[in-house]
Amino acid sequence: MSDLNPEKNSVVFMDFDNTITCGDVLDAVIERFSISRQWQAFEEDWKAGRIGSKECLEAQLSLIRVRKDDLADYVRHIPIDPFFPELLEILRVRKIPCLILSDSFSFMIHTILERHSISGIPVYANELRFQEDRLVPLFPYSSSECKRCAHCKKPHLLADPEKYRIYVGDGLSDVCPSLEADLVFAKAGLRKHLQEMGMSCRLFQSLDETGPFFKSLKKNSIAEKMACHPA
Repeated sequence: MSDLNPEKNSVVFMDFDNTITCGDVLDAVIERFSISRQWQAFEEDWKAGRIGSKECLEAQLSLIRVRKDDLADYVRHIPIDPFFPELLEILRVRKIPCLILSDSFSFMIHTILERHSISGIPVYANELRFQEDRLVPLFPYSSSECKRCAHCKKPHLLADPEKYRIYVGDGLSDVCPSLEADLVFAKAGLRKHLQEMGMSCRLFQSLDETGPFFKSLKKNSIAEKMACHPA
């Protein structure tokens, strides 16, 4: 990680669950719609590093029974951080792209964003296919080089190393991209993990704490929409 270089154009990458939202959306869905408590054992195996998140998610989603409309109705009620819309406006004025990178599922992310009238943010996440009341996960951004993540976020940050890359996240799926970022805002598990690794980060609990920093950023010198093409 480097100090802020005001001569570089910035780009912001944000995790979704428990970073933009108030709480972990995927955990809430699994808790609500799983037909057994076996999902907890898969979760513990993942946290302990015995399995990757792809294997964990495949196993956990196999236990869920919910139809598409019912899932949408449920996640629409999940709140987002109250400061997030203001943060997006701060970035818009400064012409700083913001992308959402998630190891959760785009259907739930888009449903929540639409509920709060938020649009136009590129979302990179896992996908869902619905078969009646079964959920079939798809992993378009999986990487053979990463055994930890179903969606390894690292390639998104590496797509344009000339940018000043700012990452905002909270959990284990945020470790890989944090290692490639120039600056990291971290809370919860990500904060603990980076501190144990001896890595610097800016600590936060809610997004309003990031506001002063983003307000200090100058306007990007070239107005452009960030396009990520992970390897």
